[in-house]
Amino acid sequence: MNNQPVALGAKLKQYSKILTLGFKPNFKDYSSQEKRLILSAKKIYYPTAFYADLFNAMGKKTFPSFHTYKFALDKIKQTAIFNMLGIPHPDTRVFYGNKQKLDILNFFNFPFIAKKPRGSAKGNDVYLIENNEDLACYLSNKYPAYIQEYFPIAQDMRIIIIGKKIRLAYFRIAKPNNFKTNISQGGTISFKPLPHKALDLALNTASRCGWDDVGIDIIEHKQKFYVLEANMRYGTKGFKKAGINYKEMLVNLIIKDKI
Repeated sequence: MNNQPVALGAKLKQYSKILTLGFKPNFKDYSSQEKRLILSAKKIYYPTAFYADLFNAMGKKTFPSFHTYKFALDKIKQTAIFNMLGIPHPDTRVFYGNKQKLDILNFFNFPFIAKKPRGSAKGNDVYLIENNEDLACYLSNKYPAYIQEYFPIAQDMRIIIIGKKIRLAYFRIAKPNNFKTNISQGGTISFKPLPHKALDLALNTASRCGWDDVGIDIIEHKQKFYVLEANMRYGTKGFKKAGINYKEMLVNLIIKDKI
């Protein structure tokens, strides 16, 4: 009988305490023993987006959750659920079709933020639109226009929730003359205490949206807190700077049945 936690994705494959079987898109390609292990496990860790759907249909638990996978790298869907749940979020709209420019300028004044709505991370494909030329350049891309009001801030907050608890929280401070706070874009980390309201908002957001492995980005503007977006593929440089071995932390949480 196997007592090891079973994983499919390779995230923790170097740790023998986790039985990582690997991703095989054809379920038939797993051995008979592997199939039994997968089907009998109470929970599957890192099931991949492909199998998360299937396990959810079967009623089998996974970590990360099915909903965590479903919202990954999809800003349009995230904005929709924030609005449906009344989670504070900068004014954001999605525009489709040939009249995008006219429609956008009916709702937003320069400057505003434009982003690639799906598939981008680490601050890539995020633009500060200050004039018609900037907007025309952004709209030359063929994806839907994802437009968000601009708050002039020098820092934001990254709050990482794994399971049902905050495992790390820090400020991200932008470089001078850069509106992006992402560490991959040159931002720096500060571990000064975050406001309790921001921490509570992050926990509330993750819980209500069904996300259990996520970095929530929050900004404060005029004494109000807003959720910018959720990052299911968050970076781990903050853990390293805090002296935390990220993967060993995950293994310990799994072994102790905390996630």
